[in-house]
Amino acid sequence: MQKVILKTNIHCANCLKKISPLLNESPNIKDWSVDLESPDKILTITGTITETQLASLLAKVNFSVESLNRKTKNNFWQDITVWKRASRNTLNCLVGCSIGDFGAIIYLQYTQPNWPLWQVMALAIVAGLLSSILLETVLLQYYEKISLGAAFKMALGMSMLSMLGMELAMNITDFMVTGGQANFSSPAYWLAILLAMLAGFFVPLPYNYYKLKKHNKSCH
Repeated sequence: MQKVILKTNIHCANCLKKISPLLNESPNIKDWSVDLESPDKILTITGTITETQLASLLAKVNFSVESLNRKTKNNFWQDITVWKRASRNTLNCLVGCSIGDFGAIIYLQYTQPNWPLWQVMALAIVAGLLSSILLETVLLQYYEKISLGAAFKMALGMSMLSMLGMELAMNITDFMVTGGQANFSSPAYWLAILLAMLAGFFVPLPYNYYKLKKHNKSCH
């Protein structure tokens, strides 16, 4: 038997629920624990499992481990598991934002054609934020098996800065390509939608990665 002590991005009770079945059923693990009070969220394993095997096991549920004595400055941005998780979080947010944002632009253009463009864009951003929070609430309730109220609070607690960055990137890109006019018959409109969504995904992605890697925030 040997003891393996590693840093992790396991940081809450919901995380423990996800990893418990894998660790409990592994024949190479006799005992394990996670110190959630530690800044490094220390995972201690007793058994015959190696660090590489453990990393592969936890990667199945989108968690990562790291040696305590490893220099992390140069490989901070090289954690594939965290990039995947940040990408999933960002994609969920993008879908929610896009529904409200583009829906509001199309609706207001046809129902309020005389409204100034800045007003349409402002309302579209608000609609995008609200639809994103609503979608996150539904997803959190489904995947985390928590109450609707708890899911809503968790969704509200997710980074508003990230969502605002996403909304601004989408609307600025849309405006630069189409001038803020939704014209379904124009190829430029559909190109603008695609470019806006790409911008909305990639602009906040590094920030979302940083939060997950550095502070273990936004647990989905």
